[in-house]
This record gives sequence, C-alpha cells and structure tokens, in this order.
Amino acid sequence: MKRVVAAVASVILVAVLTGATAAPGASAPPQAPAGPVAEDPTDSVRAAEYWLDQYGVREAWKTTRGAGQKIAIIDTGIGRGPAEFSGAVVGGIDVSGVGSSDGRTPVGAVDANHGSWVASLAAARGTGNGRGMIGVAPEAELLSISVGFGATTSKPFTEQIAEAMKWAVDNGATVINLSLTTNTLDWDRSWDEAFEYAFDKNVVVVVAAGNRGSGTDRVGAPATIPGVLAVGGVDPSGTASNSASTQGITIGLSAPSERLIGVSADGALVQWNGTSGAAPIVAGIAALVRAAHPGLDANNVLNRLIQTAKPAAGASTTPDKLYGYGLVDAAGAVSSSAVAAVSENPLGSLTEWIRLYRRADAEPAPEPSAAPVTIPPLPPVESAPQASSPLLPSRDSVLYGSLPLGAATLAAIMIALGVSAAARRSRQARTSREPSRITNEESLPS
Repeated sequence: MKRVVAAVASVILVAVLTGATAAPGASAPPQAPAGPVAEDPTDSVRAAEYWLDQYGVREAWKTTRGAGQKIAIIDTGIGRGPAEFSGAVVGGIDVSGVGSSDGRTPVGAVDANHGSWVASLAAARGTGNGRGMIGVAPEAELLSISVGFGATTSKPFTEQIAEAMKWAVDNGATVINLSLTTNTLDWDRSWDEAFEYAFDKNVVVVVAAGNRGSGTDRVGAPATIPGVLAVGGVDPSGTASNSASTQGITIGLSAPSERLIGVSADGALVQWNGTSGAAPIVAGIAALVRAAHPGLDANNVLNRLIQTAKPAAGASTTPDKLYGYGLVDAAGAVSSSAVAAVSENPLGSLTEWIRLYRRADAEPAPEPSAAPVTIPPLPPVESAPQASSPLLPSRDSVLYGSLPLGAATLAAIMIALGVSAAARRSRQARTSREPSRITNEESLPS
C-alpha cells in the first residue's frame, strides 16, 4: 500500500447524553435480557435511536433479532464494563501487540472508545427493562478484535488487518465489520489473501466509506476492494452527509451517519457522527438477514440487501456515487419477498481483480475447446556456416573475387610482357638494316 492513514474512519464526538449507563467501576451491571423485552417508551436513549424506525429495524425484529449470528468488530476493542455488552461478546483477540489477549482492552490514546461505539450500534443489549442503548441485531454475538492505529503500535497496520480477518473467519464470524479507511485506492497484497479467505468462507464483509470531514475526499481501501459492502452516510433526512460521508463508485448502500448514539468503553453514552457508525448499522442488518434466511450464502445476502434498498431522493443513477444502490431497508431485506438468486458477488470479484491486476495465473487452467492439431515437421535446414574472421577469405570471396581478379591480373601481365618483347625485337631489326658509314678520311689512302 502506498500510504496508509492508520486511523479509523473519522468520528466526531458531539456531546455526552443524559441518562448514561453506569459509570466506570460500577458494581454488578445489570445482565442483558435473555429475550425480547418490551421497550420503555419513556427511555430517552431508545427514543434517540431514530434509525430503528426509519430504517425498518423494529419491523424486522418481528421476524428475527439476529440470534445465531456472529459479528466480528475489527476495531480498537470492545470495553468490558458496559452493561450493554453483557453476554454479547463471546470471543476476541488483540492483533496490535499492545492490547489484552481477549481484545477487550481499548487500544489507542485518541480512538480507544471507537470500537465500543461501533459494537453498540451493531449488537448492544440495552441495560435491562427495555431501556438503554440497543443495537440493530441485539441477539447476535460479537467478536472483539483490537487493532492499533498510527503510533499506537509498531506493528504494520496492513499486517494487523490481514491477521484480524483470518482470525475472525476461523472463529465463526458470519459478518465482519471494518469501520476504518485509508487515504489510498489500492491496498497491500496481504489483503488479497485475507479478504479472499473471508469471501471463500461465506462471510459478509461490511466497511465504512470514510468521511469528508476528516479530509477523506474519496472512498479509500478497504472500501475499494471488490466484493465488500462499502457503506456511505446520510443525515436524518436521508440526504448524503456533507461531512460524515464521502463518495465513490464502490459505495453499495447508505445508512445513517449523523446524530448517532454510542456506548463508550467506560459505559458513558455519546452522540457521534461518521460512516464508522453507518457501517455497523448495515452489518447488524446483514446479521438479521442471515438469521431470517439461513439458506442464503453471503453473495445472496448482499444481493438481497441492495435489491431491497429504498431509492435515495438525491441519487441520479443506480448505483450512485453518493448513495450506492440506495438506503438500507431492514424490513424489506428480512421479509419473505422473493429476490432473484445470484451465483456471484454482485459487488464484484476480488479473484478476477487479482487475476487482471496482480498478473496472477488463472485457476483452473482453461480446457482446450477442440482436439489438438498435428502440424507436420518442416524439412531440415542446412547448417549455417560457422562464423569466421572477416579478414580471412571465404569460399565465396575466393570463387567470385580472388580467382577472377588473379586471372585478369595474369592476363594483363602476359600482354604487357608480349608487348615489351615485340617492341624490343622491332628495335633490334631496325638496327641491323642500317648501312655502315665511313668517314671520308677513313676511305682515303694514307
């Protein structure tokens, strides 16, 4: 991964609510109810959870409350003390190297409460007698996996997430929630195997899209990984949040991300904003769907969630870069209404992405469509001449160069010799024909 923002999807702490749960250190917190209990209409906390009615959660509870499902919260750890988590957390681990072995000790100086806030939206039990913070799937079980961000730990963030994903799958998670983001579209190769492992084991993976308010202008990994359900955020009116959400073509659904309630690790209730809260609302609804439709695999759970979503008034296309396929509808997704089955993940194939962009070998190898064709062998080729020095004569240079040149030279020499000999004989003949001349003095007697 190029650059990782080792921080959770942005959270804005707004206010501490009145009527909070027991303070830290309170003895013997009340046990969560064993089954559905009539809600107290005077409880201000339940009244503040507007998404329970607006998004069909209470209607879905008439069918199921998520029993038999495990939601893994890969975050900063779920606090031990709050009554809202009593009986909810059934296992955990720390992958940061600085938390406790069961994942229940909050990790991080700044974001330590974040994991508890996220978990409370997914499956908080309330404080008893129909009061207190209740999650979307209040009978689902939780797995607490504590992760360290930034300077909290020296262990690489990517390594922590890969380890957390595999542990969650191996320990029975049917839904995994990742309320965290990065500032890059791509991801470390170690996540290829970790997320593929979850998909291969039939696990629904829900992730936060990120928040513009924290400087995240576009969706970042892991929300860009094919096959995950990336969740964008909307305000109480159903409009895309300007600060507590972001945009991107990989967003699958939208859910509330403003004026959310969360239980802190010390039991205090807070109001907060962010897609970090929208994601566990959808993760809880995914658990309700899996409980109501146990025969559906993860691909068809995702398909049912997006096919039953309510259209967003501000969306211009489907899917939309702000809203995805629309606003999540718990009642519609849990209902018995027929939804056409799919054989592949409707949100993309990570395996195919790896094959295309990691240059991985296709598995399995394609089978030939016809019998192989036998091609007759080509005639033998003469051996190529051995390489030799360009300064030495070759057969061709002697035959076509040296021999003709030598013959021409020899002929020229013979002609020259013949001409020279003829010239010499001619001179000698002229000399022998000339008469002897005697001077007068020589012819007179003495």
